[in-house]
Amino acid sequence: MFKKVFQYLVLGLGVYALIATLVIIFYKDDPQAMIWQDREAFNKRYIAKLSIEQPADLNGVLDYLGSPDLTYAKRVNNDVWQIIFYRTQHVKSDGITTMDECTGLLFKNGQLVLWGPSAYDRYLQES
Repeated sequence: MFKKVFQYLVLGLGVYALIATLVIIFYKDDPQAMIWQDREAFNKRYIAKLSIEQPADLNGVLDYLGSPDLTYAKRVNNDVWQIIFYRTQHVKSDGITTMDECTGLLFKNGQLVLWGPSAYDRYLQES
């Protein structure tokens, strides 16, 4: 009797471990469905992983992070400059997302060129 219960327990734990592993490996987080605290952390983790050695493109960022909280774009000569902001830190509980609560990602012709506090300053300098 004890042996049979033990076998079922081990089998159940094995199935649970398999399902949990598959979910962790294949489930993609949906930033749009997250509560704001989780989305901030998700955005911050993704932005922290960015590097110049492996440049990101605008569509890849939008696919992964979803719609930005703020966005601005302009054309300078033949170049399109776009800066998108994702909320990464909570400042004030007023229901409005402002630039000081966000991290900017600057794109030139769809390729990431700069991110962080200086991205918006660089965007304004391009004219």
